[in-house]
Amino acid sequence: MLSLSQDLSQNLPVEARKHVKRFHELFFTLAPDKSAIESNIQRSLYLTDKSAFDHYKDLSEKGYYNRVISGNINQRIEVDSVACNFNVYPYDVTTYARQYIIREKNITERSLITTGRLQNSVRSDNNPHGFILESFRVVENRDLRVIDR
Repeated sequence: MLSLSQDLSQNLPVEARKHVKRFHELFFTLAPDKSAIESNIQRSLYLTDKSAFDHYKDLSEKGYYNRVISGNINQRIEVDSVACNFNVYPYDVTTYARQYIIREKNITERSLITTGRLQNSVRSDNNPHGFILESFRVVENRDLRVIDR
């Protein structure tokens, strides 16, 4: 039993970063398909608290997802790094990523920085890493460049 607990504590940084990366991949990867968007968002919400749902509702109320669908826009994300502070609990986390908004005539590359805290949780099929990302907040989402296609 001792070796199992040591393995879990040694894997904590890897599991935490993977959890945060997976949340971002699900939450920010969009296709111009309502059911695909809803499916990804629903799966991402198993990994977080209400703060991400509030962000989703805000974007939805502003018509963001409808514009993705009507504009035939694809969006993908590449997580550059996830910084976790394991000296405090819940663990402070900052994510640095590139967001690509792919339109028919161009691709917009954006810088995306988010923050939150990771709380330990139970593992399940919907949450295999056993964390909940709470107090999710986008602190930067700005255009870096636009590339003509």
